[in-house]
Amino acid sequence: MICKRVLLKLSGEALMGKADFGIDPETIARMAGEIRDLVNAGVQIGLVIGGGNIFRGAGLAEAGIDRVTGDHMGMLATVMNSLAMQDALERIDVPARVMSSLSIHEVCEDYIRRRAVRHLEKGRVVLLAAGTGNPFFTTDSAASLRAVEIGAELLIKATKVNGVYSADPYKDPTAEMYSRLDYDQVLIRKLQVMDATAIVLCRDNNIPLRVMNISDHGALMRLLQGEDIGTLVEGGN
Repeated sequence: MICKRVLLKLSGEALMGKADFGIDPETIARMAGEIRDLVNAGVQIGLVIGGGNIFRGAGLAEAGIDRVTGDHMGMLATVMNSLAMQDALERIDVPARVMSSLSIHEVCEDYIRRRAVRHLEKGRVVLLAAGTGNPFFTTDSAASLRAVEIGAELLIKATKVNGVYSADPYKDPTAEMYSRLDYDQVLIRKLQVMDATAIVLCRDNNIPLRVMNISDHGALMRLLQGEDIGTLVEGGN
């Protein structure tokens, strides 16, 4: 394996499968199976899941809800998704712990960096929920921050597209997919990889970012076995 410890960022939308809302049981079971294969191969996995399949704070704010309230609702949606993934993992005998930036003691642990690292060292998947615990910060920023904190060697953003494109490939058939970029190119060209805060965190802490398609079955394992999949973002500044 090319990495011993990774931070995997899944969008909430990835859990929907072909549905328009919520969590598709077949999709989350497949993802859990792919994560199990990595754990069995000795990879330590931190996992951040977005909440866009349930609530998205910015979208709620556009609809008239107070932005801070909307973001808190979005954080709770990420806890729901993390609990669902924890259940899917435990059903296939993969030990997992949900750690939340918001205190919800009845359903999960508080996020404490040293405890999270200890869980990883014991072979448990650590699901890092509720973003950073602060409004106005995306789950992409939370993923970058947690990657730095737990000492991840690689941040993987698993999306519904094959990598980073020059334009939206669903809207522009001539969009070019990049195989390599540096962080400054992403910022200067305003490529929609992650928000600027997330990109700068990765750049300043020398954490490479790989953007790939989670719908490609087996791609996670192939990536960590050294196959060149998706777009690699590193360097800069």
